[in-house]
Amino acid sequence: MSAMGPKKRKLAQVAAEATEGASTAEKDAQKSFFKNAANWNLEQDYETRPRKGKKKEPKESNKLPIKTADGRLEILNSLDAEGDDVSVESDTEWLEGREDDIEWEPEEEEEKAPTIPESQQIIEAQEEMAKLAMALNENPEDNIVSLKTLAKYGESEITAIQMLALMTQMAVYKDIIPGYRIRPLMEEEQKETTSKDIRKLRQFEQSLVSGYQHYVKELNRVARLGVKARPGTQSISNVAYTCACTLLTAVPHFNFRSELLKTVVWKLSRRRVDADGHKCLQALETLFRQDDEGRPSMEAVSLLTKMMKSREYQVDQLVLNLFLALRLLSEFRGTASKDGVDKEGGGGADGEDGGASAQQQHKGKKNKREFRTKRERKMLKEQKSIAKEMTQADALVSHEERERMQSETLKMVFACYFRILKLREPHLMGAVLEGLAKYARLINQDFFGDLLEALKDLIRHSIEDADAEGPGDDDEAGKNGAEDDGDDDEDAEPSRNLTREALLCTVTAHTLLAGQDAHDSRNTLHLDLSYFTTHLYRSLLDLSTNPDLELTKPSSSAAAAAAGRSSRINVQTTTVLLLRSLTAILLPPWNVRSVPPLRLAAFTKQLMTSSLQLPEKSCQGTLALLGDVAHTHGRKISSLWNTEERKGDGRFNPFSDSVEGSNPFATTVWEGELLRKHYSPKVREGHELLVKRMNSK
Repeated sequence: MSAMGPKKRKLAQVAAEATEGASTAEKDAQKSFFKNAANWNLEQDYETRPRKGKKKEPKESNKLPIKTADGRLEILNSLDAEGDDVSVESDTEWLEGREDDIEWEPEEEEEKAPTIPESQQIIEAQEEMAKLAMALNENPEDNIVSLKTLAKYGESEITAIQMLALMTQMAVYKDIIPGYRIRPLMEEEQKETTSKDIRKLRQFEQSLVSGYQHYVKELNRVARLGVKARPGTQSISNVAYTCACTLLTAVPHFNFRSELLKTVVWKLSRRRVDADGHKCLQALETLFRQDDEGRPSMEAVSLLTKMMKSREYQVDQLVLNLFLALRLLSEFRGTASKDGVDKEGGGGADGEDGGASAQQQHKGKKNKREFRTKRERKMLKEQKSIAKEMTQADALVSHEERERMQSETLKMVFACYFRILKLREPHLMGAVLEGLAKYARLINQDFFGDLLEALKDLIRHSIEDADAEGPGDDDEAGKNGAEDDGDDDEDAEPSRNLTREALLCTVTAHTLLAGQDAHDSRNTLHLDLSYFTTHLYRSLLDLSTNPDLELTKPSSSAAAAAAGRSSRINVQTTTVLLLRSLTAILLPPWNVRSVPPLRLAAFTKQLMTSSLQLPEKSCQGTLALLGDVAHTHGRKISSLWNTEERKGDGRFNPFSDSVEGSNPFATTVWEGELLRKHYSPKVREGHELLVKRMNSK
């Protein structure tokens, strides 16, 4: 036992020293670790560290057992080395492919986003817009928010839905717009406390105006895109013009009327008017005829004149003919020029009518009078007097305001006409002369002299142009015009009818004396119309051989090619203008007895000669006019039918430069014997009536 003790103590001492040395080494390593830790790059160390995949737990085999050749059932182990490598590789590939599929499949769905067919989208949008429109029509104040929803459909990428949205909004606004113009609220009105109904009404009105403004701007934008439609279809621009024209005629009193007028007038600024342009023309014509206020017409005329001036009057004559639809011809009672307006004093008629109607009501209620004290009767009398004065004041202000707007409108029309006369635009002269012929009674007397000189210059230039063209130039121009129309119909110039322009000048000159009692002061005006009379007399024989007498347009090839365009210019035939001119010369309304016998006889003889070449209807009209002349001046021209009463000596000269120099009483009306055997029964009846009236004198 004693021998073994020292050995154990030695082992224990060695073990203790080893333990102490190990703890000392550990302490030194820990100190060096903390000392060098600040210099370590942990991210680089983590990056260079080898990756080790997590060991997957063995999966249970889900394979069916197989039967071996010796008849034993053997269950396949999925942990086989080769099988494990294959399964891991296939899973990795599947995951990678699945990740690709997950990233790629949404892109394929985005490309195929419109899974609903376009036709189905149109039907759904149509049904939804119909519901919104019905709700707005039934109760617009509660469903005013639906206007924004309808406007959003107009932002669709499908053109058919955009067209449906524009038409639906047009129908809705046409129905829910009130019969008055909505004005913006003042600051004081916005601050004041109002009832719930008034706040609701104001909110509805402001929302309506805001939505309508956005809609009108959208119409203007879409219309100016100029999208052309396929044959037999409509484009979105066509629909926009249709909506603008409909709203302009249906609600001209409402806000943003000027914006609609700008859209319509912009379409008319071209050299030729297309199908949309004809819609705009009809809308403006309807606006002029139905305008009771006068302000819409004034705004439209102002925009039209500014547009034509900026375009240097290179517009279609249909645009200028719109002025004939103004209500100035039947309502305006003053005279005007391009600078000023003379008004007739009128007044008192409304007040007198109101007083008469009040007296009739007073007599009707005399028997049903209630008992009132003296004080009550006095107060009631004062109230009636105040109400009557207020009514008269309102009517007078309205009348004066309307007269002022009509005066401004008339000045703008005359300024446009006179500028075109000064520029002598060939394609607009017919429309200008027709307008002046109709508005002649509204022209200021101080402007008669200048206007007559301008008309004389037009006739002189028409004669010079006709002589310069020559007899065969018209046919060549027509052929060339037809060829040009085939190449470029947009730039084809309309054929100019110089004969018609000369007749219009004559009609206008004689109409000046028929209006505003100008015949009473013709001596002071010193109006000499002999030039127009002589020119008409010298052109009668040429007119009788004109094949276009009963047509509103020349029969040239260019005009025939343009016949497809509907036109309301020159609605009066050349025969009608000729008969109007002859009536103004031979049967003047201001002094029918003042026509000299030489003029009557010369025109009668010339017209009888012309009747032999005139078409059937023109011949009937001429004989009817001569019948009226015979009824009025039968004694002055009876010698033409009786050879024994000849008053003149010498020879009759139908080509004389003056009416009096033709010596008409030196001949007889021998043409009557040929007209007596005319092929038309109506012409024969007209001649018999003429002879009967002459014999009765």
